[in-house]
Amino acid sequence: MKILVTDQDGAEHELEGLEGWRVMEVIRDWGLNIKAECGGACSCATCHVYVDEAWLEKLAPPSHEEEDLLYTAPDVQPNSRLSCQILLSDELDGLKVTLAQSAAKDSEAA
Repeated sequence: MKILVTDQDGAEHELEGLEGWRVMEVIRDWGLNIKAECGGACSCATCHVYVDEAWLEKLAPPSHEEEDLLYTAPDVQPNSRLSCQILLSDELDGLKVTLAQSAAKDSEAA
């Protein structure tokens, strides 16, 4: 299955992922600019992405832990999610996300 990721510079990347993988893992493993410091433990908010509006309703709602972490992100928007909390499934084939500036490896934020 594929996900479409727009990086912090505006370039779009079509990435191949596997069912059950976290979106963060796919982005990281393809070498895009994402910190993902906690490795998917939902404890740092350094895998912050913006989910395309057309896909928001298809995602499971954020947990309280995810909402709390997003509150600490400097560039949060209504469509913000932590990519470590989005698991790939057939229903999410073609998911579109944009990497937040605060998720960049060289960002001082988060």
